Amino acid sequence: MNLGQYTGPLCPLPADHATDDQARVQLAHGSGGQLSTVLLDKIIRPAFDNPVLAEQQDGALLNAVNSPLAFTTDSFVVSPLFFPGGDIGKLAVIGTVNDLAMCAAEPWVLSCSLIIEEGLPIPQLQKIVQSMAVAARQLGVTIVTGDTKVVEKGSGDGLFINTSGIGKLTHGTHCKPSHIGKNDVLIVNGDIGRHGVAVLSQRQGLEFEKPICSDCQGLADIVQSLLANDIRPNCMRDLTRGGLAGNLYELSLASGWAMEVDEALIPVADDVAGACELFGIDPIHVACEGRFVVIVDARQADETLRIMSEHPSCPMPQQIGHVSEPLGNRDDTVPLVLRSKIGTRRRLDPIRGEPLPRIC
Repeated sequence: MNLGQYTGPLCPLPADHATDDQARVQLAHGSGGQLSTVLLDKIIRPAFDNPVLAEQQDGALLNAVNSPLAFTTDSFVVSPLFFPGGDIGKLAVIGTVNDLAMCAAEPWVLSCSLIIEEGLPIPQLQKIVQSMAVAARQLGVTIVTGDTKVVEKGSGDGLFINTSGIGKLTHGTHCKPSHIGKNDVLIVNGDIGRHGVAVLSQRQGLEFEKPICSDCQGLADIVQSLLANDIRPNCMRDLTRGGLAGNLYELSLASGWAMEVDEALIPVADDVAGACELFGIDPIHVACEGRFVVIVDARQADETLRIMSEHPSCPMPQQIGHVSEPLGNRDDTVPLVLRSKIGTRRRLDPIRGEPLPRIC
């Protein structure tokens, strides 16, 4: 073809000023060419700088460890990208680290994959990856590998992040639903519903007298403290999508044991309760990002609560219920029962549909 005679549209060569305040991500940033190099060298690699990443391999070469490993992966599509108490980058690191912690693993390394929508302001991307870097340093994990893709405008809602993580099982404890038993009690580390309310209020443009901030925080430290003090949880679960009710229901089915919780003992902050009433939702169904339930033998309950009460990630540790009976013993046995504040008992099922989409 004689390009001198071509009169059709030409693809403009984008500028490479990746750190300009007005710069935006363009499709060419995901092409594998010069603009991809600019994005990696000026924005992403400096944020996560470490010797493993500096090798620029297609994967991370890691030194072998002498303990079993836990592995997890998660994707984050929260909207908006920034919310009171966090952002999608902080959420991605903390969410994956917490999943490792729930396996009783000490978090070790993470991967980070970014799916960026064309047009995302470069300063926003830079702020998000820096937030990821800060969270990783605070939690003692290293981001050692990753991937970056750019999709057409209208295809990605700004930014999606996938993070995978590996952790070391150094205490010989294996937490899983099959270890739940009849003598177990249910303990939460703090008030529930805060993350979902923070994201929803930001999305709806609602302002409260005092902003409701997400509980987005790492849980590995408190889990390691419990293990170091010879607390041996049978199972743990962070209360993300589905909230307290959804996650306990899943654990009941997975373990084969019915559970009962006491509504009067479930910690809910007054501002969160008021916001949930305004939105018409029950905080027991609202996702958290820094709350977990530990299921432990009743003989260790007091010591578990004592250790948790001394840790900053546990603002309101509380025993909220117990494991009641095996599922299937009677025709009327249900997985999860709520004892209300007035003393009645009712079946507690996960909600249908998705009242709070895109919160993690």
